[in-house]
Amino acid sequence: MRFIEKLLAASRRNNTLVCCGLDPDIGKMPAGIGVLDFNRAIIEATSDLVSSYKINFAFYEALGADGFNILKQTIAAIPDYIPAIGDAKRGDIGNTAKAYAKAIFDELDCDATTVSPYLGFDSIEPFIAYKERGVFILCRTSNASAVDFQSLSCHNDTGARYLYEIVAEKAQRWNTNNNIGLVVGATYPSELRQIRQAHRDLPILIPGIGAQGGDLERSVRYGVDAKGERAIINSSRQILYASSGRDFAEAARREVASLRERINSFRP
Repeated sequence: MRFIEKLLAASRRNNTLVCCGLDPDIGKMPAGIGVLDFNRAIIEATSDLVSSYKINFAFYEALGADGFNILKQTIAAIPDYIPAIGDAKRGDIGNTAKAYAKAIFDELDCDATTVSPYLGFDSIEPFIAYKERGVFILCRTSNASAVDFQSLSCHNDTGARYLYEIVAEKAQRWNTNNNIGLVVGATYPSELRQIRQAHRDLPILIPGIGAQGGDLERSVRYGVDAKGERAIINSSRQILYASSGRDFAEAARREVASLRERINSFRP
């Protein structure tokens, strides 16, 4: 099944746009529980409420030698009908990108990943060659310093554009396999609205809700397509650390259920 089909099927089955980030921070986790057991408990408690899970590789790479195995087993613990998005933010020359794509899609079996467009098309081509997998291109990221580059005014064959607009235009042109999406932060709702209006069918991964303070209502209203779909609204810390006690999984479930209800109230 192609990524977008799997995403829409999970979203409709669970009536949700919520993407749960599985970004384990040992300093915030309950004492005495391992990362894999923590992740499995979160997945078990929330899998009927989410459209996808996003796994940020950095938190697993920081675990050293055991991190890769924990990452792989975490992805394997996600139910087959729910997409796993590997938040790897890769971006390198073609031959290296080919190895990254193989690791993420063949070895780890992620349904989608995030990539940086800074090196251009040949750094992304090996990922989009996997026609069944999704590729989310960093476009307007949620961090405050995104303006350093993404808001620069640039000129190309379509005239003057902000850099993030050019990235979105390029992504649309490269989407010949219908497997490209964009990453646009909830902390920039005006840009999100502009990008959705210009690119009506691309799936948009929207980080920045919760701890980063993104506007939920505008993220939903501006991020969804005409059918109220194709928006992947991610929350990580707000869900994972809703409780620091042994009831962390139950607290995470309550947080996801509340977030789903609020999101659905804003959907068209």
